[in-house]
Amino acid sequence: MVRSDFKLRYQGSVLGYIWSLLRPLALFVILYIVFTKFLKIGATIPHYPVYLLLGIVLWNFFIEVTTGSVSIIVSKGDLIRKINFPKYVIILAGSFSALINLCINFIIILLFMYINHVDFRISAMLLPLLIAELFVFSLAVAFFLSAVFVRFRDVGYIWEVATQGAFYATPILYPLSLIPISAAKILMLNPMAQIIQDARFVMVTDQTQTINSIYNNPNARLIPIMTVIVIAIVASLYFRARSRFFAEEV
Repeated sequence: MVRSDFKLRYQGSVLGYIWSLLRPLALFVILYIVFTKFLKIGATIPHYPVYLLLGIVLWNFFIEVTTGSVSIIVSKGDLIRKINFPKYVIILAGSFSALINLCINFIIILLFMYINHVDFRISAMLLPLLIAELFVFSLAVAFFLSAVFVRFRDVGYIWEVATQGAFYATPILYPLSLIPISAAKILMLNPMAQIIQDARFVMVTDQTQTINSIYNNPNARLIPIMTVIVIAIVASLYFRARSRFFAEEV
C-alpha cells in the first residue's frame, strides 16, 4: 500500500516524483523573497535560507500526513467492505509515503546547508528523535481526523481552516524574538513549534530559541512531548473504537 500510494500520488504528471522537491522549494522561494527582501525579517537570523527551508519541509510533512488522511478511510470504502484487515494500515501507508517525501526533501536541505556553509555539528544526531516525535504526532492527528470524518464530513473544511491559522501561529517564517515572551511561551506549547525550533537548533544554529530557553527551564520540553503522547493514546483508542463501524458508515 505504501508503494502504490507513492506511485499514484504523481501519476499522470509530467515531472512525477520531482514534484516532491519542487513543492516545498516553490513555497520557500516565495516566502524567502517576501520576508528577506521586503519585510527584512530574516536578516538577523544566521543561515536564514536553511532556517526557513527546514521549517517549511517539516511543516509540509505534518500537513501531508494529516490532510491526506482526513478522507482516506471514506475513499477506501470499497476495499474496507470487501476485505477484513486492520484499518490502521490505511493511515500508516499514507504516512510512510509522506515519510519517503520527507527523506527526499532532507537531501535538498543538506545541499542548502553545504551551499550556505552551515557547520555540521554533533547535535545533528538528535534529529532522528525529533523526526520520530513529528511522525508520531502527525500519525496521531491523522488517526483522529480520519475516524471523525467518517461520521462528520465537515471535519475536512474545519481542518483546512485550522491548518491555515496554525501555519502563522507556528514560528516557521519569523523568529520568536519578534513576539512578546508571554505569547512565545504559549506558541511553544504547540508540539510542531517545539519540533521545528529544536530541529533548527540542532541542525542550523544554536542561536535558535527553543522551548527550554523561552521558559528558562531544561524540563520545559517535556510539556509538548507529553502532549504528543496523550494525543497519540487518545487518537489510537478512538480510532480503534470507531474502526469496527467503518464498513457500515463509509
